[in-house]
Amino acid sequence: MRKLFASALCLLAVHTGCSQDLTWRAVNHMIASEYPDVPTISTDSLATRLDEDGPLRPLLLDARAPEEYAVSHLPGARRVDPAADAYPALDSLAPDTPIVVYCSVGYRSAGVAQTLRERGFARVANLEGSIFRWANEGRPVYRDGAPVAAVHPYDATWGRLLTDSLRTYTPSPNQP
Repeated sequence: MRKLFASALCLLAVHTGCSQDLTWRAVNHMIASEYPDVPTISTDSLATRLDEDGPLRPLLLDARAPEEYAVSHLPGARRVDPAADAYPALDSLAPDTPIVVYCSVGYRSAGVAQTLRERGFARVANLEGSIFRWANEGRPVYRDGAPVAAVHPYDATWGRLLTDSLRTYTPSPNQP
């Protein structure tokens, strides 16, 4: 019942055009209700860790569809299918490898993070607010190794959480 209430609250906030702050709080509550054992990492903390070389620098996993990833992604991120039951490409990683998973707002990536934790990866976190919050804060996203000012909005409803100027459904070769 609690999960259902959290989901309903979140959808109501998104659909009715509540303030960004209230809507993000509803999204975060919904994700925490559905995935209570998945730790999160803030965009500030991730940015700091990405500036470091060494054991604290996490592997980034993008849990969005190929067309979303094609528009832009975080630097060096690997795309994984959020619907997959296994991730064979990660089999060679040590179980203590730091991993941060993200998607559009954090729901799909929380599911992937939970699956990875169940598979024995101990240092997995979900990026709070995911790529939408990251890009909304002016942090860099990339396509083909170059920074771009574009993020796939997932759909018209969830895309409301993304800054208007960033919303792009297809990669444009002329876009900076």
